[in-house]
Amino acid sequence: MNHRAERETLTDPSNPMGIEGVEYVEYRTAKPQALGQVLELMGFRPVARHRSREVLLYRQGPMNVIINAHAGSGSHAQPLPEVPVIAAIALRVRDAAAAHARALELGAWDAPVRVAPMELHIPAIHGVGATRIYFVDRHREFSIYDVDFVPIPGVEPQPPAMAGLRWFGVVQYIGANRTADWIEFYRELFGFAELGAERETGVLPKGSVLRSPDGSLHLQLIEPDSVVEDGGEHFQRIALGAPDVPAAAAALRARGVQFVETERLHVEVRGALTQSWLGGLMFELIHVGA
Repeated sequence: MNHRAERETLTDPSNPMGIEGVEYVEYRTAKPQALGQVLELMGFRPVARHRSREVLLYRQGPMNVIINAHAGSGSHAQPLPEVPVIAAIALRVRDAAAAHARALELGAWDAPVRVAPMELHIPAIHGVGATRIYFVDRHREFSIYDVDFVPIPGVEPQPPAMAGLRWFGVVQYIGANRTADWIEFYRELFGFAELGAERETGVLPKGSVLRSPDGSLHLQLIEPDSVVEDGGEHFQRIALGAPDVPAAAAALRARGVQFVETERLHVEVRGALTQSWLGGLMFELIHVGA
């Protein structure tokens, strides 16, 4: 099959990027051990280390989380944040090169990736703030971790998910009056659709919610409150889906996770919000069908 034919198989009008799920979410932090402890409380387990960088892979069930504590060197060195920040989301797609090329054709900004010898090149574009959106097509018989990571000895490589947890989405803080711009960005590039009033938004039903064409990823866009200083645009937290939120919260509480419990926010059937760690790290639970 020639390249043109490959591009034509990608252009499904309902799913123009050929999205097939979320490969991983990446955090950057100067305190990888502290973040790792929090992830373990949330049910994740460290399963592999990067071959040449200070990067760890955590996993539970279908979810992969990468902790990146590699600051780089020389002119490429970047300071690591004390508070963990979501630095990237990697989307599974049918054809990574074609998806990346399509994004650039539509005006996305390329995010050049520097790789060491024998490492995979994963194409990416710039996302909100300083984040990146990666395109990954090695997620069936082989994965990106087979090349760039070394398994941790004696660790179960596929730890089961607690209480049926899975990816649901990401909360993105945006600038004032920027909702329409971001809806257009995700709609035009990725085929996301905006959900109406009858939607699952957890315990904070604010802003606009978008869903990827394959249903694997939801994005909640929240503008700053009029009385609160605008903290810039960024991914604020990830949301995990659970078929039974109270049961999942109980299982996590047994591990030491605390949840926000106020008159307005509390654990309920539709969702829950963890208390914060490390200066602002939080997770949301959202009810999803079993």
